[in-house]
Amino acid sequence: MAGGVFLLNGAGAPDYGGALTVPVVVTCLMAASGGLIFGYDIGISGGVSEMESFLKKFFPGLLKTTRHASKDVYCMYNDQALTAFTSSLYAFGMVGTLVASRVTRRVGRKAIMVIGGSMFLVGSLVNAAAANLAMLIVGRMLLGLGLGFSGQATPVYLAEMSPPRWRGGFISAFPLFISVGYLVANLINYGTSRIPEWGWRLSLGLAAVPAAVMVLGAVLITDTPSSLVLRGKHDHARAALQRVRGKGVDVDAEFGDILAAVEHDRRNQEGAFRRILWREYRPYLVMAVAFPVFLNLTGVTVSAFFSPILFRTIGFGSDAALMGAIILGLMNIGGIIASGVAMDRYGRKLLFAIGGALMFTCQVAMASIAGTHLGHGSKMPKGYAVAVLVLTCVFSASFSWSWGALYWTIPGEIYPVEVRSAGQGTAVALNLGLNFVQAQCFLAMLCSLKYGVFVFYACWLVVMTAFAMALVPETKGVPLDSMGHVFARHWYWGRFVKDHKFGNEST
Repeated sequence: MAGGVFLLNGAGAPDYGGALTVPVVVTCLMAASGGLIFGYDIGISGGVSEMESFLKKFFPGLLKTTRHASKDVYCMYNDQALTAFTSSLYAFGMVGTLVASRVTRRVGRKAIMVIGGSMFLVGSLVNAAAANLAMLIVGRMLLGLGLGFSGQATPVYLAEMSPPRWRGGFISAFPLFISVGYLVANLINYGTSRIPEWGWRLSLGLAAVPAAVMVLGAVLITDTPSSLVLRGKHDHARAALQRVRGKGVDVDAEFGDILAAVEHDRRNQEGAFRRILWREYRPYLVMAVAFPVFLNLTGVTVSAFFSPILFRTIGFGSDAALMGAIILGLMNIGGIIASGVAMDRYGRKLLFAIGGALMFTCQVAMASIAGTHLGHGSKMPKGYAVAVLVLTCVFSASFSWSWGALYWTIPGEIYPVEVRSAGQGTAVALNLGLNFVQAQCFLAMLCSLKYGVFVFYACWLVVMTAFAMALVPETKGVPLDSMGHVFARHWYWGRFVKDHKFGNEST
């Protein structure tokens, strides 16, 4: 709050006030625009894989199979070369994240976002000009490196720049832009699917637009105060903090906490990746692993990749399948907006509880319908197919409301500065690595498990919801540099975390 006075919030951590200012809103929105490239690629990959001109050029054997085969409808799209088109991006995204985590302390969050957007821009142009499968995969590799860099830096940037009481809403702008990118990609696919021969090139090439937006936004914004202090630029750091908090606001208390956190980091000069393995950082390591694992086990990632294929499997035509994916995009946006409004008012745990219950219900219902009305050599009756579409939409909105938003929010805000790059890097790298595994295996899983794939994900939803309710502390309104206080008071994590800020140590 102005005048340097801060209060203790309900968690016992200082509250600096954090009034919204035009600079902080503009800065955070420009940074969050990096989410466009994530969403655009997810949407484009699934839609382009449905275009006959694309399949004819790169996967002619699969095209013949889908036209003439009478085999199980669950298996008609099971082609490892096709899934490699999608999954190669995420393998290199994992590599990019780990590299970015190593260098971000030296070059800053802003530079990492610029590099990530630039690589994605080049990759999109290579894909648009692809003459063979090898060139297509090279383009996907560049896109993956770009995603890895931007995914590592952007959520941390938003967490470090946002006022504490509005942090959840600002970080949720990143998944909101992911959802917008996904929707735009499906709208473009819907239009370019009507362009013979080269429509797929337009879809892939237009990925350069969100990449350019990200690069421009990253160039124009300032780096975060924490990142600047880590590099010894104290005057620039204070000026950056003053700029986003507003003229006339006393930032002494907040800046002092940033300096103290960085000084603690320098007194412990072990590498961040080595340090996060220490016992006192055990909760942060668990969160860095659990969040991406559970995110992928919701089943939403593969549904987003392959939703047009999934809708065709249950009986929709090609255009109707793409339109279904567009509807999913709209539901994603609605869920993210609702989450952004609710998480800073009602807390994170309520979102986990509601989202988990709805997603579980939808997965069980879809398994029941698919098990009864979709079988060998048949397509689902239209009424039931529409019911699956509705359930998929509710599932998508519930995911966006809960894990879709909170996956980026909570890992982005909980790590102490000394392990922040390692924690976020581990979470994003593991997520992209699991994206690779799932993208490569989902169609084979669908072929093997059939409707049981929905039951598989439903079981995991029970586990992850219980984990979130029992082991994820409530972080609503807590300043970044006071997160240790919250973990130290947690019923379980308190046995690991030393509260350096307040001088306490839980037993």
